[in-house]
Amino acid sequence: MAGSITDFEGKAFARDVLGLTSCEVSIGTLDAGQAVPFFHSHKENEEIYIILSGKGAFQVDGEVFPVAEGSIVRVATGHDRNIRNTSVAGKMTYLCIQAREGSLRGCTMDDAEITQRESLL
Repeated sequence: MAGSITDFEGKAFARDVLGLTSCEVSIGTLDAGQAVPFFHSHKENEEIYIILSGKGAFQVDGEVFPVAEGSIVRVATGHDRNIRNTSVAGKMTYLCIQAREGSLRGCTMDDAEITQRESLL
């Protein structure tokens, strides 16, 4: 994916572009009033949705709640989910990160090592 996220339309998976092997990251847009055309759940992967722009409604199973720019939603395995752009004008843009539930063993500095390298920044 090249270019600005604000100019992006549709849905794209980073796995296809970056060759990801540990998680899936997708970017999606929804036009005003549009929803993802289906509900879905996952057997092994949790999903984290990050709303980058716009506002909408998010449904997990029978619960519906508002989302807007800056909202973060985690959906565990076995739960149906969907999202709708409730704006009358303008698109909603979101990131969705998908990874195997329970697989995070080390993160941040638990999985990092300070190295000695000359900064070229």
